Amino acid sequence: MLVEDGAAGITHRKVAARADVPLGSVTYHFASLTELCAQAFARYVELRTAEYEALFTEVSSREELIDVLVELVRGGPSRDRSAVLGFELHLAALRDPALRALTQEWTRSSRAVLARFTGAGTAARLDALLEGMIMHTLLSTEREPRATTRAAIVQTLGPATGPGT
Repeated sequence: MLVEDGAAGITHRKVAARADVPLGSVTYHFASLTELCAQAFARYVELRTAEYEALFTEVSSREELIDVLVELVRGGPSRDRSAVLGFELHLAALRDPALRALTQEWTRSSRAVLARFTGAGTAARLDALLEGMIMHTLLSTEREPRATTRAAIVQTLGPATGPGT
């Protein structure tokens, strides 16, 4: 629902209808829509963090890292829906300090995954690049060529160093 309607479009009635439960059940468990959305976003971050970490479990070289990052940006229908929800969280966090704390923790965990391969400074720059490129991919009517995505990632990573990179 958050993907289709955004946080601003969520109502107790819509949630009850989607869940096929009485309205009273929803309002009993979630006194406010803010609480309902916060719990939904927290669960999303928990799942997305695990999925993100799993993307990198088999990465053992710079080229494999680049390949994973290119695919992350290029996405697909299910990843696009997930990314929309992530940006919906970011938008809601602009107005809600509790959600801002959630997004900061999510950012820290994402950067920690990247830092295992790049170091903290590069991980921060790469994280910002990835978020921007994913947003542009979602908003664009035409996909950027894979080579363009790859070149931006390689440039942000900087020069390869050492054996096996």
